Amino acid sequence: MTLSPSSAPLVSAASIPAGLERSDLHQLYYWMRLTRSLEEKLVHLYRQTKVIGGLFRSLGQEADAVGSAYALDRSKGDILSPLTRNLGSVLVQGATPLEVLRQYMAKAESPTRGRELNIHFNDLERGFLGQISHLGDMVAVMCGVTLSFKMRKEPRVGMVYIGDGATSTGAFHEAFNFAAVQRLPLVVIAENNGFAYSTPMSKQMAVPFLLDKAAGYGVLGVQADGNDVLAVYDVAKQAVERARGGGGVTMIELLTYRRRGHAEHDNQSYVDPDELAVWEARDPLDRYSRRLEENGWATQAERESIDERVSSEIDAAVARCENEPLPDPGTALGGVLASPEAAELEWYRRL
Repeated sequence: MTLSPSSAPLVSAASIPAGLERSDLHQLYYWMRLTRSLEEKLVHLYRQTKVIGGLFRSLGQEADAVGSAYALDRSKGDILSPLTRNLGSVLVQGATPLEVLRQYMAKAESPTRGRELNIHFNDLERGFLGQISHLGDMVAVMCGVTLSFKMRKEPRVGMVYIGDGATSTGAFHEAFNFAAVQRLPLVVIAENNGFAYSTPMSKQMAVPFLLDKAAGYGVLGVQADGNDVLAVYDVAKQAVERARGGGGVTMIELLTYRRRGHAEHDNQSYVDPDELAVWEARDPLDRYSRRLEENGWATQAERESIDERVSSEIDAAVARCENEPLPDPGTALGGVLASPEAAELEWYRRL
């Protein structure tokens, strides 16, 4: 049995976190709705065989990515590195639905020109560093990034996402230990979503919570309800300001649940349907929608207006890129080798 809401000491936000205005509350809803709706559109395209490769959903985890990324300050040069289920974080940092759609369909005009897929792409000016698939390794990369901030005495903060399974890797251990010793301005978002692919957390580690690992490294660990976007923002904002002030690393364990399989090909048969239903009742978008209206933070009309805006933006992006061409095979070596030889390019063209 994996983690259930009743067994977890969830910390939820009792009120609006300090520093947030009404417009921020609307923005948080917008980013979560955009994440959910964009992935739903990608599912439709996947079933039409227009998506190349796998499709990785973040259903039920949108508050994790959006609330944490919203705590960063792009004007100060903060940067994050997501995992594949953190689409919302790169959208908050400035990635567009058009870029994401082009990536998943490997279009010639995608940010990586068809060389990479899903959200494996970068824009350091906008503040996101695309991940690789080797779990735990991006913690080491972000150690290097944030070490450069510290050495240059820049008041910048890095944020990196890690799943429960990846905290068991050697790469994570070495990087997390280095970050702790060097007191780097790094926030580690540890998403406890119950499973590492199909392996429940109880079969991965002896501790009941990822939070318990932080103390062994001399790192501050905090925990929050990952399905409450305001709670996520609140703990992330405190960790970001602590890092900016020289306080070192914080691990934030967000308790959530992955309500789809590892990817669209995974039917999630290893999950207890009753447990899934419990977490479905804690859907982050539904909870936040009710809260907005019950507290007078947004009217139904305002929320529906955001829904319409999201729908229009996604429809426009799909219309623009759905029938765009795939890349010419002859362009494959550009940006990979410094000076591709003509013979190699001709070989790719013949393929």
